Formats: sequence, C-alpha cells, structure tokens
Amino acid sequence: MDIKAYIESGILELYVAGTLSEKENQEVYELIQQHPEILQEVLEIEAAVVKLTAAVSPHAIDFESFKEKLNTDTKVVDLKPRKPNWISYTGWAASVLLAGGLLWTLNNKNKVEEELQTVSTEKQYLEIQIEEARGDLAATKNLLDAIRNKDIIAVPLGGQGDYAATYAKVYWNKADDTIYLDGEGLPNAPEGKVWQVWSLTLNPLTPTSLGTIDDFNTDDNKIFTIANANESQAFGITLEPAGGSESPTMEQLYTLGVVASAP
Repeated sequence: MDIKAYIESGILELYVAGTLSEKENQEVYELIQQHPEILQEVLEIEAAVVKLTAAVSPHAIDFESFKEKLNTDTKVVDLKPRKPNWISYTGWAASVLLAGGLLWTLNNKNKVEEELQTVSTEKQYLEIQIEEARGDLAATKNLLDAIRNKDIIAVPLGGQGDYAATYAKVYWNKADDTIYLDGEGLPNAPEGKVWQVWSLTLNPLTPTSLGTIDDFNTDDNKIFTIANANESQAFGITLEPAGGSESPTMEQLYTLGVVASAP
C-alpha cells in the first residue's frame, strides 16, 4: 500500500469531517491501527480543525465608532455583524469529537490488551510456582521416606578442633549405595572454597573423595544426595580449594563421624 498516496488522496480529511460511509470509516479506522503514519496524519488534521474552529468566532462590530471615523459627507451603508455559519463549525466540532472518540477507543483497546497480557503472564508464573512447589513437596516426601527407612544408618558428624561448633549428619542407605548429607551445621563456604565429603576406612586410614558440594551456599535445605559404593567406616568433611583436593586437608577438617557398626 502506498501510504503517501493514500494520505494525499484527501480521504483522511473526509474521515475527520465525518462524511464517509460507515464502511469507509471502518476501513480508515483499521488502517489507523496498522500504520502509525496514517494515525499521525489524522492527529494533525484534527489539530488543524480545532485551531481553525477556535480562530473563527463571531465578533461584534462597533458600528458607531467606525462611523465617526468616516467623512460625514460620505454615504455609509448600515453594516451588521455577519453571523458565522455555526452549522459548519458544529459539524467540524462533531467530527473532532468523533475522531477523538475513536482514538480514545483505540488507546483503551491497547490498554485492555496489555492488561490481559499481564494477567496471562502472571497466571503462567503462578502455575510455574505451583508446579515447583508440588515438585519440592514430592522431593521432600521422597527424602523423608529415605531417611526414615528402617535399614538406614545414621552417622552423626561432630565438630573437630577449632571447628567444634560445627556439625553434620549422614544417612547411609547401603541397599542403594546412597548417603544423604545434612549439612545444616556447616557455615557457608568462603569465596574460592568448597566443602568436600570423604569416605574413610580406619585401618589403615584411607580417605576416598565422595565429591565436592559446589552449590552448598545457594541450597536452601542443606541436604545433599551423594553416591557412596564404598565400605565406609567413617565420614568426614573438609574445606578445600574450589575444584576439590585429591586428599583431605587435615587442618581444614571440620566434622568427622564413625559408623557405629565399624570395628
């Protein structure tokens, strides 16, 4: 569509004046929604009409004062103030109101659509939160079922040396080679450091890494599921550099606990 040619055709002036048919009005209205250039042209035409309407108003003529300034020998025609064509002005004003009403409708339609979109987005977000909550509840139930299993082995890990105030607890399910580590009694790992979990055999003392807990600081419940296929006799937790260590740093041994059934 040639927007420039359409604007120059004069149909927008007729639209503002309210002289188009209902079908033609609808066509122009739809084009206004689609093309910002047409909307801008309609606004400019309306502004010009309002300015013109405001400029044209009836002014009384002071005939007596005007007459005194004329030569008394001059024949003066008795002039009367010309009445403006109020029907014409009223038509323009009605057209302005009509176009303004259509633009108000357009603006409010956009606002309603935006509000509906906001409601839809909030509804989707709420649904996601509900699903996440359901997932959290299911995970919590599974965890509780696991640590309440009659065959689970609970191993308290007490604080060591300078870190006597710290503590943790391991729930070991030997049937599926899994431990559940409750690290609630450990502080957040400092920047550049991670907690590393160790499986230990005591005679001779042999540590085997069960991995690092990289998301410890951001985890809310501080309970972590860790694979353990070892014949563990004890469990320990040390603070190590990011990425972990091949062997535990004993000066950074925070907690240690012996499995009760160990000899």
